[in-house]
Amino acid sequence: MLTSTQSFRRFLQSLAVLAAVLAGGLASAQPLTDTHASVRAVIAVQDRVTPTLMSTPGYLGTAVGADDAGTPVLVVYVDRGHAAVADLVRSLPPQLRGVGVRAEVTDKFRAFAGKPGGGGTGISYTAKQTAPIQLGTSGGWRTDLANGYCCGGTLGSLVQVNGVQYILSNYHVLEADIVTGGNNLLANTGDAVIQPALIDVSCNAGNSQNVATLVKVSSLPNSNVDAAIAQVVSGMVRADGAILGIGTLSAQTASAAINQPVKKSGRTTGLTRSKISGLNATISVTYENECAGGTAFTKTFTGQIVIANKGGKFLNSGDSGSLMVEDTATSPRAVGLLYAGSSSTAIANPISEVLQFLGSKLGGTATMVGN
Repeated sequence: MLTSTQSFRRFLQSLAVLAAVLAGGLASAQPLTDTHASVRAVIAVQDRVTPTLMSTPGYLGTAVGADDAGTPVLVVYVDRGHAAVADLVRSLPPQLRGVGVRAEVTDKFRAFAGKPGGGGTGISYTAKQTAPIQLGTSGGWRTDLANGYCCGGTLGSLVQVNGVQYILSNYHVLEADIVTGGNNLLANTGDAVIQPALIDVSCNAGNSQNVATLVKVSSLPNSNVDAAIAQVVSGMVRADGAILGIGTLSAQTASAAINQPVKKSGRTTGLTRSKISGLNATISVTYENECAGGTAFTKTFTGQIVIANKGGKFLNSGDSGSLMVEDTATSPRAVGLLYAGSSSTAIANPISEVLQFLGSKLGGTATMVGN
């Protein structure tokens, strides 16, 4: 028979066990962001092996993902088009320094600017809107045509610096014409930015409307973001920064987490949803020097966000510049700026890094326009 003292001790032990179980449950429920201990452990291994992997033809990049049990693992992206793709996959060990390794076969990563077409859910993302326009819509540089083609992308969202509002998109959507080559023009500060893009008006800018003026910030090739901005023309863009199919945002931003539900509105695929599949990605993207031009440079990005993109249903050509936000019904927070991908993955710059870059360029604090 237990004494009252023994009973009390058993009671305390039971409380300790319960507390441990609850703590374990809370720990397992902690979002897998890049500050999570198990994610940091994979990043430590990733930092050591990525340079060697990416020096081997056929390996396209790495990221921190998760296995079927939700445990963080090292993901290695393998080029589907490489002659020895099967050998490259087989050569990867199941573990590196105690961290699980998973191969993901994919196409080469590419910047997702312009191709004819459009999508959506009853909303036109390619039609000319009545001003003031909403964002998440077709748009681009007014003279983005060369070599027999015209190009464009997505006017993604609205940001503010020093009280001035700017449309946020990608460098390769608004600024990428850096040679006189096919059109005897260069993208410069003060140039018109239009809605919709040339690719949606048969390459005739007269059928579009000027909604902003380019402010060159030259994010590439030297920074780690693919970003560009254009100062809003008074009365042409909704001052609350509303995005088609999404509405107004929160002025706050959110960090990315593995398996986090996200959505975006873009010129080609419209309003789409997916989940974040990787963090801290290192990937390389090749950029052209003008619309349908030659190779300008190949940029290796680090610390990127990876999103599941099976069949290109989340992000596709022409969706570049879209803002990725939390998949919440009202006032979602921005998570990343989408700019590249493949038929199975999409890539975004962390929005905090984009805003930091813009603030440094414009001499102020850059924020999302929202509630």
